[in-house]
Amino acid sequence: MEALILSCGTGGGHNSAGRAILEEMTNRGHHATMINPYTLKSTRIANGIDKSYLLLAKKSPRAFGTVYKLGDMYRKLPFRSPVYFFNKAMYFELENYLANNHFDVVLMPHVFPAEILTGIKKKGIKVPKMIFLATDYVCIPFTEETDCDAYVIPAPDLASDFARRGIDKSKLYPLGIPTAAKFQKKESKKEARASLGLSSDKTYILISGGSMGGGKISKIAEALANGFKEREDVELIVITASNTELFEKLSRRNQKNLTPLSYTEEIDTYMRACDLFVTKPGGLSSTEAAVCGVPLLHTGAIPGCETYNAEYFVSHKMSKFSEITEENVSFLEDIINDRELCHDMVRNQKLYINNKAASDICALAESIV
Repeated sequence: MEALILSCGTGGGHNSAGRAILEEMTNRGHHATMINPYTLKSTRIANGIDKSYLLLAKKSPRAFGTVYKLGDMYRKLPFRSPVYFFNKAMYFELENYLANNHFDVVLMPHVFPAEILTGIKKKGIKVPKMIFLATDYVCIPFTEETDCDAYVIPAPDLASDFARRGIDKSKLYPLGIPTAAKFQKKESKKEARASLGLSSDKTYILISGGSMGGGKISKIAEALANGFKEREDVELIVITASNTELFEKLSRRNQKNLTPLSYTEEIDTYMRACDLFVTKPGGLSSTEAAVCGVPLLHTGAIPGCETYNAEYFVSHKMSKFSEITEENVSFLEDIINDRELCHDMVRNQKLYINNKAASDICALAESIV
């Protein structure tokens, strides 16, 4: 089978989901190609779209929330969105690419490529089978404008949200959000710590703001660093990702129990090694944490889909949610020390999150083709 994965870098989760599908397709003996469709027109345009999103979400999350709310309001109007018409500029390039390259199926962990392919399809041009992959625990604005053969959603109880937006129930497949195989690795906390060279008798709190180190992660990291600076038994590990400003700021503190990491290929191992994972509620990163099975505290949600992600996890008792200040850092210790609460969080993660979503999605693609 020849599979095409179309994704964009507006948030790292879309590409991470795409790479998880790419990995699984390859393991199953298929040939898969993953591209950002906007690069077919111009790498500069593709990078511009990604950077504009990241800058807004990272520097002005409140403004991002306003944009999301406007999108949610716009979907109530009886005509197509500006996003749909913006993507018309990509028809020729993607049409040409598909004409010159054979694909049996296209998987899209981002709504923009789904908008482009839908427009091409409506022109009467034959396109491969189309599968949309939702990477948040809500039907995001404009998903209903697309016309795919299948919509993979994170969980069965979210079907009503997608259906009320006008998506055919028969096209909904509650298979979960795909994660890389490494997150399914069977590794104990003790083994994870040994592989990372971490102490066996310390309390480790892992902090992350996603691939862009965005949202309120800088303030959160500073609050926790100050709150735990006198605690030799507690160590903070902060994944700053692409936020170089935060990495340099934390590095200058030269604090013994604080380790900033700008990048790591072992995020799954750090998750399994920690006693608590503190993160903004990105759909993909939250799912990765749940697949690893780690007590989870959501904080600093970027208004919009991350708010819904947090609500879903909290309502299913897979995480706790709290804004963090220096005054309430003891709340983290309360979670860590409550073994029953931590056990229940991990148990519910196993109950509600499909850790084999990538495999199930690829099986769906095989059946559709």
